[in-house]
Amino acid sequence: MAWDTSQYLILTRQKNNHLSEFSPSTSVVNKRMETLGYNSDNFNSVQSRTSDQDMVEIAGSTLNSSSTDDCDLGCETPEEGTRAVNGGPKLVDLLDEPVPGVGTYEDFNTIDWVRETSKDRDRHREIVGKSKESTWELIKSIVDGLSGWLLMLLVGLMSGALAGGIDISAHWMTDLKEGVCLSGFWFNHEHCCWTSNQTTFQDQDHCPQWKSWAELIIGSRTGSFAYFTNYLMYVCWALLFSFLAVSLVRTFAPYACGSGIPEIKTILSGFIIRGYMGKWTLMIKTITLVLAVSSGLSLGKEGPLVHVACCCGNILCYLFTKYRKNEAKRREVLSAAAAVGVSVAFGAPIGGVLFSLEEVSYYFPLKTLWRSFFAALVAAFTLRSINPFGTSRLVLFYVEFHSPWHLLELAPFILLGIFGGLWGALFIRANIAWCHRRRTTRLGHYPVLEVLVVTAVTAVLAFPNDYTRVSTSELISELFNDCSLLDSSELCDHGNATGGQAGGGPASRNLAVTMLQLSLALVFKVVITIVTFGIKVPSGLFIPSMAVGAIAGRLMGVGMEQLAYYHHDSVLFRGWCSSGADCITPGLYAMVGAAACLGGVTRMTVSLVVIMFELTGGLEYIVPLMAAAMTSKWVADALGREGIYEAHIRLNGYPFLEAKEEFRHKTLARDVMRPRRGEPPLSVLTQDGMTVSDAQALISNTTYSGFPVVLTPESQRLVGFVQRRDLVISIESARKRQEGVAGASCILFAEYTPPPPPSSPAPLKLRGIMDLSPFTVTDHTAMDIVVDIFRKLGLRQCLVTHNGRLLGIITKKDILKHMAQMANRDPDSIFFN
Repeated sequence: MAWDTSQYLILTRQKNNHLSEFSPSTSVVNKRMETLGYNSDNFNSVQSRTSDQDMVEIAGSTLNSSSTDDCDLGCETPEEGTRAVNGGPKLVDLLDEPVPGVGTYEDFNTIDWVRETSKDRDRHREIVGKSKESTWELIKSIVDGLSGWLLMLLVGLMSGALAGGIDISAHWMTDLKEGVCLSGFWFNHEHCCWTSNQTTFQDQDHCPQWKSWAELIIGSRTGSFAYFTNYLMYVCWALLFSFLAVSLVRTFAPYACGSGIPEIKTILSGFIIRGYMGKWTLMIKTITLVLAVSSGLSLGKEGPLVHVACCCGNILCYLFTKYRKNEAKRREVLSAAAAVGVSVAFGAPIGGVLFSLEEVSYYFPLKTLWRSFFAALVAAFTLRSINPFGTSRLVLFYVEFHSPWHLLELAPFILLGIFGGLWGALFIRANIAWCHRRRTTRLGHYPVLEVLVVTAVTAVLAFPNDYTRVSTSELISELFNDCSLLDSSELCDHGNATGGQAGGGPASRNLAVTMLQLSLALVFKVVITIVTFGIKVPSGLFIPSMAVGAIAGRLMGVGMEQLAYYHHDSVLFRGWCSSGADCITPGLYAMVGAAACLGGVTRMTVSLVVIMFELTGGLEYIVPLMAAAMTSKWVADALGREGIYEAHIRLNGYPFLEAKEEFRHKTLARDVMRPRRGEPPLSVLTQDGMTVSDAQALISNTTYSGFPVVLTPESQRLVGFVQRRDLVISIESARKRQEGVAGASCILFAEYTPPPPPSSPAPLKLRGIMDLSPFTVTDHTAMDIVVDIFRKLGLRQCLVTHNGRLLGIITKKDILKHMAQMANRDPDSIFFN
């Protein structure tokens, strides 16, 4: 069975009884299912296993509006309207008695930001008003105000603890591919040799307590047979780890695959994906992330850690009523959790806050900024207390360069920025093309086989090269390293006359071989990362992108170092680089290259620079990092406006309105609204002229997510808007709670209702579920204004009027399809509403 996140969403969406407005037809989806190799029985079993606590909690809140409409003769007061008439059953007003489920949302739909914000504002007013009545209510109001900070504390503690466990486990399992510690199998290679007094300067990585698999199996660690044994064990462990990872993801939590950042961006914009941040997803993603990183695949754990932190935030929201019952408030917590994820991934709390603000969040008020900072601080403190790297430092790649950079070095730094932009644009196009091919061919029918093949190719090609055999984090750390006299790295083997290993001398033969290995590693990383990102295991892109840039930067740094050594009297180096001096720092070039490539792929700028100097501790190198990051973004934007996460959002068809994308076309609202010329008229409800049977027939015959309410079908005068889900739940609830409700019962949306005749069934008053102030625009409103309204207010739909008469409706999906059509893209690629 083939699946990916977007396909799983499509199939789950089709299982619901009530489809969202303008959703794909059943025949189209069934055709996609057959093309992609889905089996309904298998899908049902997968979906039943992922039905963990979803993002939408049944809430009892409703809109409480009190504006008045025109009424016919015979209007009564509200008291008279709700009194039993002529001995008949009591008329239940759902405005006074909230119905559980009203005000919530279906899966794969967009929340109403305005309604959620209004609901929270009303709740806050009620709490403030009651706080003046008694001391107990005052205490409750104080606790309510502190609940947000307490939630941030819990999110930081939980995310920091999980990240520390992931780091320790991944380091141990990565070393397990090469050997085991006899003094304690739970020690990784570095910890195993810490207490050993028998290590040498030339062979620092070997100690009697650590045994390679060749030593354990054949009793020797040298020779061709020992090399082949280690090679075979390396490949076998990698295949085992990747098989366990993909099997767990496929069986228990399909949402645990991938990076998670594209989906989190979509969820933070208001989209509902139930189960994507549930407890099963958290548990499986945490376990499989360790397995995927340990397998040696070209992926990182930093992106998935953002998903893990958001899962923690979502689960902990259920402890607090105001976050459990309000989707907008919950997304404030998720924005802070995204900052926590980056904080624990890189040890960069400030960079995490800026990352959430710049890259992920859709709505980021000032109080969310403060709370994000606090949560990131708590998470970083927790991670530092665990000390997973054993360095007593929070930073992942601490650097301390021996010489400052010179102004003339900005030229090669800008060249690295150009390389990063080119690499970013190339990677995005190639990866999207590969993912599209995976989804449209038989390649995507066998996700487990694909993961195993990619793992086998990666392991077989990586082992012979010392710079691809080690984990990507260790590779970056070595590339960032500054050469010193006590450094035994081959990157520092210059063979200078003093016999030391410090940089600045002529390149030795060993260094030339090392540069060849790095060049091969660069080609390998570029190709294999394109294929790896998107397979069905947790996979991040930060570290692989940084590795590509770090290799390219180190190569350029060594080249500049040799150029300075042999041409120190030239115009370029005269005055600041004397003969025999270490003027060039190759590790700095590696750091700048890493920032450039990461910026080219993600299009980050401010947050990227802050993350890099927090990651390395190199505060004085902000200017080179800024120059490379800006150059990388300019070059990449010139070749394509989308970053990797936006490209995957578009590939998966998520309803995401990108705030960075400008709408420059001169179209009007009437060009986009539905219904269009030649289509059936808009399905509407009337204020007091419809029966329960009429409403149920309208629901059965349409797939729209809501219906406008008009005064009469002839006048088309707009009264309000009712969500489909609220209407269905209210009718079902009224049949259970109110006597006499039948198919012939009238549905009333007016404030004042006339008494029903004695022989008629009890009417159903549903004014409480109607939005009395839906957003409207005229048919001559420019679409760029409409797009801005949708972006800034987070609307689900907007009604179009002409001289006060209802003409049509514009949904978020209509805008996305229109923008895709204007950009010469397939408008049917938007799957969800």
